[in-house]
Parts: sequence; structure tokens; C-alpha cells
Amino acid sequence: MNQYEVMYVIDPALEDSARIELINRFSDLVKKNGGEVDRVDEWGKRRLAYAIQYKTEGYYVLMYIKAPAELPREIERNMQISDSVLRYLTVRYEGELPAKREPQKPYVARDAQAPAEAAPAPVAEPVEAPAPAEPAEPETVAEPVDDEKPESEAE
Repeated sequence: MNQYEVMYVIDPALEDSARIELINRFSDLVKKNGGEVDRVDEWGKRRLAYAIQYKTEGYYVLMYIKAPAELPREIERNMQISDSVLRYLTVRYEGELPAKREPQKPYVARDAQAPAEAAPAPVAEPVEAPAPAEPAEPETVAEPVDDEKPESEAE
């Protein structure tokens, strides 16, 4: 038996009970056709990269299965028939089962955070400005004093 991961996107307008029934239906389909379901990860509502049937969000489900080679074709046929499935993809992989992804926390804008959560800003003590410096007096260049008289006057 081969290992597969089956990712499918469900219409987000579907009610919770109908969505759970649809997920269970695909899991039962695998079991009835000689496969086994390792794990089903529900990623929840996510924004789609582009609109599909005028919908901008979808409910993502990732299912890891071990199944015979003919089963992926049957799963995809059933997903294609279902009106609630927007997109699907089945991929064969080798190796160990990947670790379960934790659901992402919703984005919270900084402005929307409660003021109690923000740390109070430290209060700085006022600092005195330095006294203005007095303008410096221009330096005078001293001329050298000649004690000697010119030779013409000495005679």
C-alpha cells in the first residue's frame, strides 16, 4: 500500500454538521476500499489565493491515508461529484508521517490591543538645557617688534 496526502477545500458556507458529515464520508470511503486513514487535520477557514465560484474563503482539510494504488482515483471522482468541495489534490509521498500542524492564531492589530496589555512608558525627568556659551573674542595677531633699525638709518 502507498501513502497519500489528500488536501481538499470545502465551501465555507456549509453548516458544521454537514461539513463533519462530508469529512467522515471521505474517511469512510477510504476504509471501505481497503485503505486506512492515518490522520485528518482540519485547518479551518482560510483565505483563498483567488476566487473560486465567487468565494474568497474555504475550509481546508488535509487527510493522510495508506491505500492501494486505485483508491486515489476513486476519492477524486467522489470529490469531483460533490458540490461542496471547491478544490482537491491527492499526492503520493514517501517517508514518515509529518508532524501535526497547530492552528494559527487569528491576527490582532496593534491598535486593537487593550491598553492594559501595553506596558506603561517610563516617565523621563526634565533635563535642563546647557547655558549658552559666550561668544569668543577674536584673536589678535601680534606683530613682531623689531629693535633693530634699518641699516640706512643707522649710519
